[in-house]
Amino acid sequence: MMLRYALQTVRDRKGGFLGAFLALMCAAALVTACGTLLETGLRGTVKTERYAAAPVIVSADQNVHQTTVKHKKGKTKVKHKAKPIAERAWLPADAIERRLKKAQGVGEVVPELTFLAQPLTAAAAIDRNRPAYGHAWRSAALTPFRLVDGRAPRASGDLVIDRDLADRTGLAPGDRLTVQSTQSPRTYRITGVAAPESGALSHQTSLFFSSGEAERLAAHPGMVSAFGVVPDRNTGVADLKRAVAHALDGTTAQVSAGDDRGPVEFLDAAGARVKLVSMGGAMGGTSLLVAVLVVVGTFALSVQQRHRELALLRAVAATPQQIRKLLGREALLVGAAAGVTGSLAGIPLGGWLHGRFVETGAVPSTLERAVSVFPPCVAIGATVLGAWAAARIAGRRIVRIRPAEALAEARVERSRPAWGRIVAGLVLLAGGAVLVAVLSVLRTEAASTPVTFLAVVVLACALALLGPFVVRAAAALLRGPLRLTGATGKLAHANLRGNAARMAAAVTPLALLTGMTCTVLFVQPTLGDAARQQARDGIRANWVLAAQGQGVPAQAARELRTAEGVEAATEVVRTTVRVGLDKYPAQGVTPEGLARTWDPDVVAGSLKGFGAGSVAVSELAADQLGLKPGGTLALTLGDGTKAELTVRAVYARGLGFGDLTMAHDLVARHVDNPLAATVLVKSDRTQEQLAAAVEKFPGVQVLSPAVADGLQAERQQANAEVNHLAMGLVLAFTAIAVVNTLAMSVSERMREFAMLRLAGATRRQVLRMLRTEALSVLFIGTALGSGVALAALTAFSVGMTGSAAPTVTPLVYVSVVAVAGLLALLATALPGRAALRPLPVTVATAKE
Repeated sequence: MMLRYALQTVRDRKGGFLGAFLALMCAAALVTACGTLLETGLRGTVKTERYAAAPVIVSADQNVHQTTVKHKKGKTKVKHKAKPIAERAWLPADAIERRLKKAQGVGEVVPELTFLAQPLTAAAAIDRNRPAYGHAWRSAALTPFRLVDGRAPRASGDLVIDRDLADRTGLAPGDRLTVQSTQSPRTYRITGVAAPESGALSHQTSLFFSSGEAERLAAHPGMVSAFGVVPDRNTGVADLKRAVAHALDGTTAQVSAGDDRGPVEFLDAAGARVKLVSMGGAMGGTSLLVAVLVVVGTFALSVQQRHRELALLRAVAATPQQIRKLLGREALLVGAAAGVTGSLAGIPLGGWLHGRFVETGAVPSTLERAVSVFPPCVAIGATVLGAWAAARIAGRRIVRIRPAEALAEARVERSRPAWGRIVAGLVLLAGGAVLVAVLSVLRTEAASTPVTFLAVVVLACALALLGPFVVRAAAALLRGPLRLTGATGKLAHANLRGNAARMAAAVTPLALLTGMTCTVLFVQPTLGDAARQQARDGIRANWVLAAQGQGVPAQAARELRTAEGVEAATEVVRTTVRVGLDKYPAQGVTPEGLARTWDPDVVAGSLKGFGAGSVAVSELAADQLGLKPGGTLALTLGDGTKAELTVRAVYARGLGFGDLTMAHDLVARHVDNPLAATVLVKSDRTQEQLAAAVEKFPGVQVLSPAVADGLQAERQQANAEVNHLAMGLVLAFTAIAVVNTLAMSVSERMREFAMLRLAGATRRQVLRMLRTEALSVLFIGTALGSGVALAALTAFSVGMTGSAAPTVTPLVYVSVVAVAGLLALLATALPGRAALRPLPVTVATAKE
């Protein structure tokens, strides 16, 4: 019976349920989109290209491992953890190849070398979706590539290019091509053009060198990046994999077959899985928290609008259980319809979001998107459950009080919210304060960023629960200014005080929108500007070498050091290392003349004697690892190589220069790209003179530190776009909630407007009153949201930069408030005009 009544109610009150439907639909779409990202990180496939003809691939271990053994209450627990390293790990060529050749069923073993090899061609011929890699020609069989023109490379100056590159550039055998690899640029003679048997590779460009030249460019003597293993005629892939794994028992080499070969070939795609899981989880979690807050507020407003109807049902003997069932059935119907619609819309939304991540470079195109029924089903389940829970929460008051009290409250708003709501609001307010306090002592971005957004949402929830008190307090403060605007201001003030719960329902999403938007927009600039300021303060060089391509070759820095008038040239190469399982940003710098170009603000120890076996650490790393000058630091370099270094100094400018600083040559030997990111030059020569000294190196520029800082700011902005995109959908959902709530709040006041018209108010006066109310709600919401964002951003800044001054761009902040104001005015004016169209007498005499 209750289901039939619920269907009838939804059918007869479509407008009243429309707001809840829209909120739930948007929530389902958002959860589905985030779920597809999460699923792509967990289950997305990375298909192999270069290794298509090699059923089994042997590669080095791309993880650092840690095993802990705990003895407790007579039981022993062994935990094994692994974390990925930042660079490609290499295998000892001879030792592994001997083992592989002895394995049963092995027909052929093909060693593979993969290294940086960027052809220096016209910009129009560069396909950024196909990064270029160099290989030895003998590994062409792994795809396989076949010559379609010319011959294979034999001498060190020979080169074979793939047909796709030849088509883009118009190059042919006999032409010359300059390639920037791990060494200085070199011009090669093209001896042939090759093409894969199965068609062009979609995600890479291949250049093939002679074996000797490939080994020189790979810069890992006696090592290979992988082995391709081909079975003999009588052996299947599964048997071959088992035989190879048995032959390699006792080594750290990894054996891959089938779809597992893709992550070996595309290391960035394997790393992107972790990023997508964390990004999808963070977005999904934030979306759920925001959705719960918005949906509960929407249902509370919907139930409040039906207070008289529900009170009459109580008065005609409906039991509390029946009212709960009615509200629950209505919520289930609306939630199911909204969940199905939203989840269907969320699938293409997730595809668009994934595509944007690929375009911005946050996710490589090699990681294919995974789509299944799980995200939509989870979204539908979460939406239905959320709607049911929101309806139960919103209807608690009406089902618990006596029928007579319900009828009385239907006419006049309660002066005080329920005690349970007050207590919950105070608990959340205290919880938000605790999160802000914790945030002020967190010193790593990975830990502080999620806490920042969580603090904003928790404080917004506290404001939602304590909203009526906040609105009444704000109304008392605005009493004077509102009364100065005349009769409409007095009416607006009376509505703020007399209908505080209704106004609070509109204030909450505005506060959330302002707080979340300001936090998203200003978190990254706060951190990035502090890092750039430290870098500016710490660079003593008066010129900086930078490259438009992969980096600055070491020979360019060597030639500058010998040039007249150059005091020092410090090469800087960057990487990521692990100490235990913890990840730290690191850099390698040239020790010679270091003090003339670089000042990290040493607070302990000294950079004198800094060399190959030395490391300088930031204050953060020193505190976390318990390091002091003279101590020993054991770490894992980017390619998995273990190293023990002596701590020479502790410095304060860790944000600007990374947590660990080592000798350039040590770092360069263990990264995929050993070219310098920058070269710091101390010289009394002019920019033109220095540019002439490096003009033979294509793409290398001489910049002033200010210009180099500007380029870093542009890169910072590009990186921030990924975070803006990730949180943009949550903000869009919140903006829709603002419009939805305000429109619902205005639409239910038709009778009130009619009574004002009959009492002598003109249509223009009623609209002016609405605008005044909207501006008051906007002021309260944006002030509260700004306060929440300021508290979170200040704590974030204190913890990460040591300064209580977050970066806030005034123009951006004004734009945020202006957009919120535009939404509030439109969501008030349009429904208000619609509510004023019917004749006042008709509305006033209509049945309620």
